[in-house]
Amino acid sequence: MQVFKKIGLGLAVFFASLSAYADYSWNFPEPVTPMALDTLHVHNKFMLITMAIFVVVLAIMIYSIFAHRKSKGYKAVADKAPSTAVEIFWTLVPFAILLLIDFVIMGIPAYHSVVMMEDTRDKATMVIKVTGSQWRWQYEYLDGDAKGIKFVSNLSTPKEQTDKGFEGKKDEQYLLEVDNHLVLPVGEKVRILMTATDVMHNWWVPQFGSSRLAVPGFLRETWVQVDKAGTYRGQCKELCGKGHGYMPVVVDALPLEEYKTWVAAKKEELAKADAGSDKEWTKDELVATGKGVYEKNCAVCHQVSGAGLPPAFPALTGSKIATSPIFGADGKYLKDGHLDRVLNGIRVMPGWKALLNDTEIAAVITYERNALGNSVGDVLQPAQVKAARQ
Repeated sequence: MQVFKKIGLGLAVFFASLSAYADYSWNFPEPVTPMALDTLHVHNKFMLITMAIFVVVLAIMIYSIFAHRKSKGYKAVADKAPSTAVEIFWTLVPFAILLLIDFVIMGIPAYHSVVMMEDTRDKATMVIKVTGSQWRWQYEYLDGDAKGIKFVSNLSTPKEQTDKGFEGKKDEQYLLEVDNHLVLPVGEKVRILMTATDVMHNWWVPQFGSSRLAVPGFLRETWVQVDKAGTYRGQCKELCGKGHGYMPVVVDALPLEEYKTWVAAKKEELAKADAGSDKEWTKDELVATGKGVYEKNCAVCHQVSGAGLPPAFPALTGSKIATSPIFGADGKYLKDGHLDRVLNGIRVMPGWKALLNDTEIAAVITYERNALGNSVGDVLQPAQVKAARQ
C-alpha cells in the first residue's frame, strides 16, 4: 500500500510541475519557413511510425510474458529445437518489414526533405554571404536593392552581465541580442553562402529548420524563406572556442515595403560612415570612437584592460606591436606592424579589413596606442587606412 501511495505522490508532483511550466513546448518551435514545416511533418510522421512499432513489439512481449508464465503451468520445450528454415524465416520476416518501413514509408519523405534543403538556387531572389568569426557574424548582401550592404553583428549584452557572480537583473534576451540584426523580406527565398575565417561555426535559427556548418576556406550553401514577419533568434551551434556562448543570431523578417525602407536607411548610414574616412579627426575623437570599437570587437580576446590571455591572446599593454612605429621611413606601413596586423590578422586573429571601415580601424589603433596603459602619442587617420587598403 505504501508503494502505491508513493507512486501517487510522485504523479501528483509530476503533473503539478507540468502546470507550473504551462508554456513548455513538447514539439519543435513554431516553423516559419517551408523547410522547417517540412522537417516538422517528417519528424511527426517518423514518431508515429516509431510509436506504432514500439506498441506492437511491447504488446507481443507482454502477451508472451503473461501467456507463457510458469505460474500458469506453461512448460518450456527443451527437447526439440525449431528447424533452421523456421529460424531463418522468422529472422527475415521482421527484417523485411523494417526494410519496407525504412526505405519506403520513411525513406521517401526523408529524401524529399533532403532535396528541398539542398535546392538553394531555384526561385531564389537574393543572395547573402554569412561569415563566422570568433565570436561574431558578418553579413554581406551580394545582389538586389541591398547590394553593397555589409555589417558585423556582435553580442550586445553588457559584459558585466556575463561576468561570474553578477547578481543584478539580466536583460530579457540575455545572450540572444546583437547590435546589428540581419534583416530579410517576408516571403522571399534567400540563398545563403556560408564560410568562416578561423574555425568552424554553425549559423542556426531553430524556427528556420536549417543548420549548416561554416567551414574556413569553403563556401557552403543553404536557404531561408521566412513566411511570417517577426524577430527570430538563434546562435552558433558548433563548439567554436571560449566565446561560443556569446555568438547569437538575430533575424528580423519584415514585410517587403518595410524591408525596402530599411535598405534605404542602412545604405545612408553606411555612406555617412564611409564619408568619415575623408575627415581629419582629432586624437580625442579617435580615442573615444576607438574605445567603443575595441570593447565591442577586441576585448573578448585581449580583455578590456588590454592584459590579454597569454599565450593564446597576447597583451596589448606595453606590447611591441602597439608601441612600435606604424609607418616606415618610406611612408609605407610596416610589415607585421600595428596596421598590418589589424588589417590582415595573424594566426587566430582575423583580418579586420573586411569587417571594419577605415574610421573604425583608425580609431581602434589610435585607442590601443594611447590607452590600455600605452601612451605613444601618435594618431592614425582614416585616410591613411584607406590608402593602405589600396
